[in-house]
Amino acid sequence: MFDTFKNRLELTGALTTVTALRISAGRSSEPIGSDLPVIKDALGRPLIPGSNFKGALRSRLESFLRGIVGDNRKQVANPAVEEEWSITAQEMKQIKEDFKDDLALTTEILKQTDLISHLFGSPWLASKFQVRDLTVQPDAWFGQYQERDGVAIDRDTETAADGKLYDFQVVPAGTPFEFRAIVENAEDWELGLLAIGLHQFETEQIPLGGGRSRGLGVVQLQIDDVWWIDYPEDQPQELLEYLKRLVNNNKDHYKLSTDTFDAHKQDWTEALMRYLSQASSVSSEAEAPSTAS
Repeated sequence: MFDTFKNRLELTGALTTVTALRISAGRSSEPIGSDLPVIKDALGRPLIPGSNFKGALRSRLESFLRGIVGDNRKQVANPAVEEEWSITAQEMKQIKEDFKDDLALTTEILKQTDLISHLFGSPWLASKFQVRDLTVQPDAWFGQYQERDGVAIDRDTETAADGKLYDFQVVPAGTPFEFRAIVENAEDWELGLLAIGLHQFETEQIPLGGGRSRGLGVVQLQIDDVWWIDYPEDQPQELLEYLKRLVNNNKDHYKLSTDTFDAHKQDWTEALMRYLSQASSVSSEAEAPSTAS
């Protein structure tokens, strides 16, 4: 599945904080400074780990799919609990015993892998979707953090608990971070899944970091540039041309206009709808009780 290049989607843009953002680096050990500083890069500038973005996106898509195909671990697994993976360690051992041929083994593993893991990866399947750590745009950062106070409330007295006053650091609203993501060898329905998830970020529907109940972490994604290469498997010359253009710094030959990208998203989303409809039908047939003749 990953040993042959088939297609590549590259996205760049900006993720801007609509409200203050707190992605904590853990409790500080410094004698002077915030109790809970934010994550920073080597230059002391705020950083959003790509894993945070990807995890929030995956969680939202999983919640959507559970509402569509039901709470079936073979369709939508729980990556945090091994017993709720679509393929447990014991099941994987049995699959390997039953399928000795590499192609047959791969086919069976993909067949039993939950929908989200096809795109985001799992312990047995590499991710097709990569997100770089989001670094703050240098020309928009002036080294200013905000310090806010927090306190734990004693539930009996409804006052501040002794010794529970703390402060935490946040990135101010309006701070733009550079966004770059790459998807390779994705099926149309997987790209449709990604398009829906990214739209959630574009419409401020997925918050990031801590303090979300306080209104922190609202962000907005803006995708500025898109490059898409998808060549027919029986036309390797197209791939050679693609590689030649990359070497000659002519990647923009594959840059999509806004209208073309919107048309692709429509096609990919429709492919997802068809795939989910088929997956739901197969799942319903598998769960239906058999009747004696």
